[in-house]
Amino acid sequence: MADKNHELRKAGLKVTLPRVKILQILESATDQHHLSAEDVYKTLLEAGEDVGLATVYRVLTQFESAGLVIRHNFDGGHAVFELSQEEHHDHMVCLESGEIIEFFDETIERRQQEIAEEHGFELVDHALVLYVRPKGSKATRQEGIAKK
Repeated sequence: MADKNHELRKAGLKVTLPRVKILQILESATDQHHLSAEDVYKTLLEAGEDVGLATVYRVLTQFESAGLVIRHNFDGGHAVFELSQEEHHDHMVCLESGEIIEFFDETIERRQQEIAEEHGFELVDHALVLYVRPKGSKATRQEGIAKK
């Protein structure tokens, strides 16, 4: 709990129970690193916490402004949040399941740098999202038939 209080203070935020609880949920989301505000809210309800959905949205926005979380709008603008990490990574989003897979590829990173330089620019930041579907899925087979 003291660590979370320190994290909040370091980010310039007052320590409140909703902020601490929401930070705990984000930190303990090991199987699903990307949570929507609704996911956080449901987890709070299941734990018997009395925190409203509007408070969850407000706290997540405050966390984003303070650099504690990153907001992603994958696939149609559905916002999900993940804790800020020092290590860069990119994302794949499965169009069928909605699963978000994090990955890092040195070749892709190097090539992006080279492309920026070839065009006379310095790469400052980037976000790469690959929208994928499992090989052999029904939608993939239907697209193949439609192309014939």
